[in-house]
Amino acid sequence: MQQNQGNTTVSGDDMKTRQMERHTADHREQPLTTNLGVRLSHTDDSLKAGVRGPTLMEDFHFREKITHFDHERIPERVVHARGFGAHGFFQVYESMAEYTKAKFLQDPRVKTPVFVRFSTVAGSKGSADTVRDVRGFATKFYTEDGNYDLVGNNIPVFFIQDAIKFPDVIHAVKPEPHNEVPQATTAHDTFWDFVVNTPETAHMVMWIMSDRAIPRSFRMMEGFGVNTFRFVNAQGNARFVKFHWKPLLGVHSLMRDEAQKLSGKDPDFHRRDLWDAIEQGNYPEYEFGVQMIDESQETAFDFDILDPTKLWPEELVPVKIIGKMTLTRNTDNFFAETEQVAFCPANIVPGIDFSNDPLLQGRLFSYQDTQLTRLGGPNFHEIPINRPVIPIHNNQRDGLHRMTVDKGQVSYFPNSLRQGYPAPVPEAEGGYVHYAEKIDARVIRARSDSFQDFFSQAALFWNSMSAPEKEHIIDAFHFEVGSVKDKAIKQRVVDMFNQVAPELASQLALKIGAIPPAEPGRTAVAANSAALSQANTRQSPVSRKVAVLAENGVSYPAVSQVVSVLKTAGIQTEIISSHMGMITSAEGQIFEAVKDFATAGALLYDAVYVPGGSGSIESLSQTSDTRDFINEAFKHAKTIAAADEGVDLLRASDARTVQLAPPNAANQLSTALGVATIRKTSDWAGFSQEFMKLIAMHRHWERTSQAKRSNGQFM
Repeated sequence: MQQNQGNTTVSGDDMKTRQMERHTADHREQPLTTNLGVRLSHTDDSLKAGVRGPTLMEDFHFREKITHFDHERIPERVVHARGFGAHGFFQVYESMAEYTKAKFLQDPRVKTPVFVRFSTVAGSKGSADTVRDVRGFATKFYTEDGNYDLVGNNIPVFFIQDAIKFPDVIHAVKPEPHNEVPQATTAHDTFWDFVVNTPETAHMVMWIMSDRAIPRSFRMMEGFGVNTFRFVNAQGNARFVKFHWKPLLGVHSLMRDEAQKLSGKDPDFHRRDLWDAIEQGNYPEYEFGVQMIDESQETAFDFDILDPTKLWPEELVPVKIIGKMTLTRNTDNFFAETEQVAFCPANIVPGIDFSNDPLLQGRLFSYQDTQLTRLGGPNFHEIPINRPVIPIHNNQRDGLHRMTVDKGQVSYFPNSLRQGYPAPVPEAEGGYVHYAEKIDARVIRARSDSFQDFFSQAALFWNSMSAPEKEHIIDAFHFEVGSVKDKAIKQRVVDMFNQVAPELASQLALKIGAIPPAEPGRTAVAANSAALSQANTRQSPVSRKVAVLAENGVSYPAVSQVVSVLKTAGIQTEIISSHMGMITSAEGQIFEAVKDFATAGALLYDAVYVPGGSGSIESLSQTSDTRDFINEAFKHAKTIAAADEGVDLLRASDARTVQLAPPNAANQLSTALGVATIRKTSDWAGFSQEFMKLIAMHRHWERTSQAKRSNGQFM
């Protein structure tokens, strides 16, 4: 997108940056003033009648400061309250003129500025990042045709089919009203009571109980538009579409135990991860894809394409990758940008239109309605983060927090005093025209019979999971439903999901003390979709974090050469010791330990490396913190590596159960179950390359499966 300003051509992203800068205050080396610009000589004491006398209310500075503070908070979002945002840009790979006239999808040379807000749904602003929940993935495109909001989630389906049920599902998932407990979790009676009484939730619940609900990072989760929209081209031809964001780092998740511990260790884990990645230049990238169905094929599938509890299997409707989004800049102020950004699915541009998806129709009203309360009135579009990059011209006036000073006497249309301006724009010149869908129907409060299959796609999801993913789903059901107090609800959960996956229902019943199903449910689905399993995702070591455990006497080449190779590949390393500060290698060089065992933990890293050096290993062996660190990483199936004497330290940990490099073997690499070990090597580059391959795999689930087999727990 480009706009001409005088004789200068300015790209859209530059325009948005300049627009934001006009509303930015830089306070460096500036005098202290009141809100109205009066300079202040003293701000630490109130104005008093005598040194120990009463405070005087004529102290205008005191009144202003306290009053502003008292009104700093605004209502939090009803849902998606806890969020985190970043700026970036989007570029289309090729013109999409065949399918849509949306201008931002035409020219690969154009960079369209975007702002993205990631969020959890159920929790309050103060809840933790790593709770089991849906993640919001909302993108605001600042296009040359105005703002377009793609408001989606990291899960492609939703709990309910009709928006009229939205208050019910949110009331059920939120803390119970009599005691405001529990926070940010579905592990309670009211949620599961709603589920068993609303069978259309079955598919979404399977996703929520899967690893998708506890992502490793915002940078490693998919995004979906959820609802069915339309593309409309310049000829007026329409296609049904669904939108996808696919992260270039692949789709990866946490383990349940890991996610719960992180909620206490670092409740800002996902926020910190996104912020740090952008600050370090590891810009998150997501490819943009669309699924398209011709209108003539609307009823050609065994599911209703307008049903928001259904996905379009990629094997039936392939995803066409059409562009890429890159997040390149953190916010300058969290409140001004992330908290005040206002998304609404109704914010669309020419070339994109709505479908009759009954969940979407309700969302078109609800989002804008909530902003009126949360942001104080109808002028929230004038807040800098919400302003389009193009001028706004209409006859809307006044209201709370109006920023624009409109000139002239006319504020209506049609008019002659201003020659009919601002004037409507013909469709041929870019004016928005709704798609002319033909409808011949009676007004009725009912639901289509095509929406009545509640279990087939839930079963498809289960069939598509790898063995470890199925184990994790069973584990999640065990914890969530096991926390329910009402025994009748527990039994009904078992009976309901017997319609989805009999083996899931049987194992869940045994774990929570319910009666196992006497026979399998009626749903018989043999199909699967490879696109649904994270086992088939992209693998990349880029921007992963490695903890290097070291003390005085560590081997210099074992650290420096491995760290150098990892850094070149975009992998971050941090040296962790018993104390923060400088440590000395066996050869006399200095390293800095940026964390110690009190401020770090294996939960915060993707892999662990223990370099050799007899002095270092002897010191590390003296504390249980070292073994606990390694054991935590081992339990969570993360990559572990060790060299020389570092291998001996692994023999004192849970990693001793896998094959390690033998004591006297020289340059003999062992890579068993995600544990890489070597002794007496000069080929540090080769060792590092093998280490990186294991890191890219994210987890080594065969290790946890082996542990369960040895304990008699394997399913």
